[in-house]
Amino acid sequence: MKHSEDIHVNGKIALVTGAARGIGRACALALAEAGADMALGLKDVNADNGLVREIEAMGRKVLPLQLDVSKVIEIKAAIEQIKKFYSRLDILVNNAGIGPPNPIEAVTEEDFDYTVAVNVKGTFFMSQAAGEMMIQQKYGRIINLSSQAGFIALPTESVYCMTKAAIAHLTKCFAVEWGKHHVTVNAVAPTFIKTPGTEKWLLNEEFKKEVLSNIVLGRVGEPKDVAGAVLFLASPAASLITGTTLMIDGGWTAH
Repeated sequence: MKHSEDIHVNGKIALVTGAARGIGRACALALAEAGADMALGLKDVNADNGLVREIEAMGRKVLPLQLDVSKVIEIKAAIEQIKKFYSRLDILVNNAGIGPPNPIEAVTEEDFDYTVAVNVKGTFFMSQAAGEMMIQQKYGRIINLSSQAGFIALPTESVYCMTKAAIAHLTKCFAVEWGKHHVTVNAVAPTFIKTPGTEKWLLNEEFKKEVLSNIVLGRVGEPKDVAGAVLFLASPAASLITGTTLMIDGGWTAH
């Protein structure tokens, strides 16, 4: 068998959180194209931006889910729907995340709590709920979204940086506990990616110039750059990889 033939997820069931746009959307499309039937975690189940139709057009099954990952009650309800619709879950991509900028002296308790609730609490309890199914199956792939911000300090992003560092370490903790169940847990850590959420910042030429001065490869990332790495970690080609965080930063943290 050629190694390239291992990059697939044929017959698997995959859930992507924060799937409506940007990196989440790209991951959902990549997994569907590579053979998976999909469950889509959406903060507003009625706002999928045409993603359901696009995946169905590939001939894949798709289950849209109301899923605000900061609410454990919605996490549990979504998993119950997956159990009824698919009876299994093989791949979880914990993509949902937020990062409102604020100087340290201006961070409010509300901002702090909500960022931690979505990025860390959401990743933990989403993994816990999905992992229960994966442990019973004795198979699973969990891919978390960390960030280069978890490895460097970005001004005005102290809380976001903290949560993404936490996700990188949490990935190791889950990997160590669940390896015996044949569940791998890894993370990807992107640099600035051109998405609807970052576009307004990248339109600022001074900001963009500063960003590009740190990216060795000289370009801002695209959602597909992250989706390709996520697909790899979900595929048979990555079967001996667990507990790692894969940098997708164009060389930023190599400085």
